[in-house]
Amino acid sequence: MNDAGARWAVALFNRSVLKQAKYRQISALLDDPAGKTSLDIGADNGVISYLLRGRGGRWHSADLDERAVASIRQLVQTDVHQLAGAQTPFPDATFDQVVVIDYLEHIPDDGAFARELARILKPGGRVIINVPHLKPRSLLNRFRHAIGLTDEWHGHVRPGYDVAGIKLLLGPRFVVERSVTYSGTFSELVDTGLNGLYTAMSRGAGDRPSSRKGTVVTQSDMQKHRKQFVLLTALYPALWATAKLDALLPFQTGYKLIVRARLTES
Repeated sequence: MNDAGARWAVALFNRSVLKQAKYRQISALLDDPAGKTSLDIGADNGVISYLLRGRGGRWHSADLDERAVASIRQLVQTDVHQLAGAQTPFPDATFDQVVVIDYLEHIPDDGAFARELARILKPGGRVIINVPHLKPRSLLNRFRHAIGLTDEWHGHVRPGYDVAGIKLLLGPRFVVERSVTYSGTFSELVDTGLNGLYTAMSRGAGDRPSSRKGTVVTQSDMQKHRKQFVLLTALYPALWATAKLDALLPFQTGYKLIVRARLTES
């Protein structure tokens, strides 16, 4: 791995409440990868791919967007693949576990992708799937859409999933072992504000859309917006404290859903 070249990505990760929460949830559900062959799909700018590879074992990484794939490859260097959608280039029964991060909602044929997961996993292997949690009555989601952060802007072909939808999608070959929602209203307000600000700055600078997956901040983006990163560093304690206010709403489900499922032996 390119440890020196990953410093910018780790620095950005350390100032992202949502990325840290996502990685904590993945880590809690992940089997120890040492001695295993694992795959992560959809890991944004590659920082989660980088962190997962640091846990041991052999990893492959993949994503949809050309810029995202290039950023992942810059961080981890080897075994990085660009996918076209539901299909993957891997042989049958290759992986002990697959981590799917913010990917299902981007591909038209998610059913075909579920069948592909069953094909590339070893019998008894596990898949961890992170998706937007379906919250059709959310006022926050309406606000996001009103300021332009729509499903289309994020590259979503569907707004999200609930646990029942994931179970139906995976079908009888998978057994859902655990499901958790996370990232409450205050965390999402922080993320919405940062996305809105970054998008406004990018438009003002004449930048093209970041990727087919909404905001993907690469090393070149960081270099281009150094002053904004310094501002983010100064604001981070306040953003972190705001996200902690989620504890005031203990009975509210989160805006992100993460599920772990096991492929049956037969």
